[in-house]
Formats: sequence, structure tokens, C-alpha cells
Amino acid sequence: MIDINGIMKVLPHRPPFLLIDRILEVEPGVSCTALKNVTYNEEFFKGHYPEYPVMPGVLIVEALAQTGAYGILTLEANKDKTPFFGGLNNVKFRKQVVPGDTLRLEVTIDRLKSSYGKGKGKAYVDGVLVCEAELIFMLG
Repeated sequence: MIDINGIMKVLPHRPPFLLIDRILEVEPGVSCTALKNVTYNEEFFKGHYPEYPVMPGVLIVEALAQTGAYGILTLEANKDKTPFFGGLNNVKFRKQVVPGDTLRLEVTIDRLKSSYGKGKGKAYVDGVLVCEAELIFMLG
């Protein structure tokens, strides 16, 4: 298991925008599984929504992207590159994510070239699918 300090050695993201807490498994260039503990102290809950805190869907997708980026950037050929979104397809939000939830983020990389790739991500809370997306990324 890799903690936040180990994650920050690979990803360029930093709090409060680093949206993964632990890496559970990684097969460089193939797949990555991470966890995000969603707490009421998250900055975005101050405005989304103060009376009914719900994690924004775009941040769930970003957490999936960061998980996939970790798996890609652990390849020696991609070390020190910067990941960027190239696009999203077939994004579906199936359940709200609220404070106290733990997101299990699973990403598989379907295609990987030197500066471009595609993957599929799924986010779960207590084994229930809450979000899925096809991720397109570029490396700079």
C-alpha cells in the first residue's frame, strides 16, 4: 500500500486537489486501484452544498483520472511527465457520494502510446458502483 507521500512522489497534484489517499495496487501501464476517504472537511463541501454535502461528480471523475495517472506515470518511460485530460466518454453517475464514504477507484488502461492513452474507470462505495467513465489522456 502506498500512502499520500508516496503518491506525491509520482503525481504532480497537491492538496487540496490531490484526490486520492492511498494506492492499493498498481500494475504500471495496465491498472491501478486507489482509495479516497471522503470527509466533511473537504474544501468543496463548503459550497457543494452546505446543507446537503455531496461530492461533485467532476471530482469523482478527477479522482479516477488521478488513479489512472498514477498507474501510467509509474512506467519508467513516463516518469516526470504531466498527465492531462484529453476527453471523457460514457460518464455515468449512479449514486451520490457523501462525507463518511470511502471511494474505491479502479482504472484499467486499454491503450497507451508515448503521449496518448485511453482507460476505463469505476468508482465504488461499499461495493456499489457510484461512477464509471472512459478516460482519454495526454502526457506532456
